[in-house]
Amino acid sequence: MSKEIALNILNENIGNTLIETLDIKFIDIGEDFLVASMPVTPKVFQPDQILHGGASAVLAETVGSAASSILLKNGKKIVRGIELSINHLKAVNSGKIIAKAKAIHLGRTMQLWNIKITNENNEIVSIAKLTTLTLQK
Repeated sequence: MSKEIALNILNENIGNTLIETLDIKFIDIGEDFLVASMPVTPKVFQPDQILHGGASAVLAETVGSAASSILLKNGKKIVRGIELSINHLKAVNSGKIIAKAKAIHLGRTMQLWNIKITNENNEIVSIAKLTTLTLQK
């Protein structure tokens, strides 16, 4: 499957989800990684007008779970995030953040992802680790 087709599939299947609500878009894909972006607007702020860590966690789990789903070509399987660990390193109050999920382990039933979230200046905002589980539909 071409890069463009894969990204179109991912971006077309987000309607009526939290992914759509937060304006997350899948923007790049490779053999062992997936990249998504999310705008930093007031709807993802915490009360003191900076990016809420929970929004970063949503972006991390979204890109990691989607990576498992599309990179493992699991047409007859479903993917579930089973553990997410995230550290927030830099505050953001505008622009967009970019999350890159890179495979650490791609097992048949369990996958492990390293997810680096950066701002538009390529400064690290958060680092996450996600474990996904692949199950039969």
